[in-house]
Amino acid sequence: MTIPAGPGALGVHADASYLLDAAGPAAPPRDNGELVFAAPWQSRAFGVALALHDAGRIDWEDFRRSLISEIGEWAAAEGPGESGAAAHPSGEGWSYYECWLRSLERLVSAAGLVTADDLRARLDLLAARPAGHDHRHDHRHDHG
Repeated sequence: MTIPAGPGALGVHADASYLLDAAGPAAPPRDNGELVFAAPWQSRAFGVALALHDAGRIDWEDFRRSLISEIGEWAAAEGPGESGAAAHPSGEGWSYYECWLRSLERLVSAAGLVTADDLRARLDLLAARPAGHDHRHDHRHDHG
């Protein structure tokens, strides 16, 4: 899934590109200049961070520093995989938006917007939902 990075593209702020690094560790994945999300949860996490910033609930520079720190922690824990590529001790492959989400969770928890227990309870609730719970129509087409 790609989302244009231009004015009005996100619907949260007229142009969020001023917030996003174009290069470096905090720069989000792009394809031909457009933001790229491999799964719907990634674009939702992205949107939540922008919405919290626009609402004045989080400072973007604080979030950016947290994201860079999270990426650094992930990189420090990685090691060479079977093919020589980076592999994380947890078995996770590289995911920019996993780091984004962990940074956002840390920041909203530290700001008192949500507690760690609230996050765990919500995660448990979401994990218990059956596959396809939000997609209820009969069809034979690909959603990819």
